[in-house]
Amino acid sequence: MTLPAPSVKTIAVALTGASGMPYGLRLVECLLAAGCKVWLLYSQVAQIVARQEMDLALPGRPAEVEALLTARFGAAAGQLRVFGREEWFAPPASGSNPPDAMVVCPCSMGSLAAIAAGLASTLIERAADVAIKEGRKLIIVPRETPFSQLHLENMLRLARMGVVILPANPGFYHHPKTVGELVDFVVARILDQLAVPHSLMPRWGEAGATEE
Repeated sequence: MTLPAPSVKTIAVALTGASGMPYGLRLVECLLAAGCKVWLLYSQVAQIVARQEMDLALPGRPAEVEALLTARFGAAAGQLRVFGREEWFAPPASGSNPPDAMVVCPCSMGSLAAIAAGLASTLIERAADVAIKEGRKLIIVPRETPFSQLHLENMLRLARMGVVILPANPGFYHHPKTVGELVDFVVARILDQLAVPHSLMPRWGEAGATEE
């Protein structure tokens, strides 16, 4: 089954300091390929993780990151916008101009705790707070193991507010052969939650899908 093509959506994607940067950047790539507008937010620690996990140097200046990723993913002019950590006049900082949805991927336990507590000391935290208060879909992709009781309590608190908790737990029933296919499994689940069409992998019960 192919999902119907949506109208142009604006999706905020936040990259925090948890391991799992390939998930976040692949999500950005797929959203842009699907014709969505993307507002990208990233933490300082995310820069370190991107270099460590992907050998990718994300510049400190948002404009430079925007140019880098626009070229890397072949995005149209203006399709991708990147905002700084304390850019309080950025659109996602206000309920008067929220995105259609927001995804924090990967989400560190520190960012999870801050969002659950309603803090807004960074643009990522404020944008998540706006998404919750405006009733927009917020998807948290935690990347930690094992979860402590505190982590679980924070996730439960957010889930009770309607936040989608989508751990980065890839399946294996599709017989992945590469790391990229494992990444795509999780990204596909995120895109499904956003109702963004994709063809990253066969859907359950369709030709090419394998039963567990």
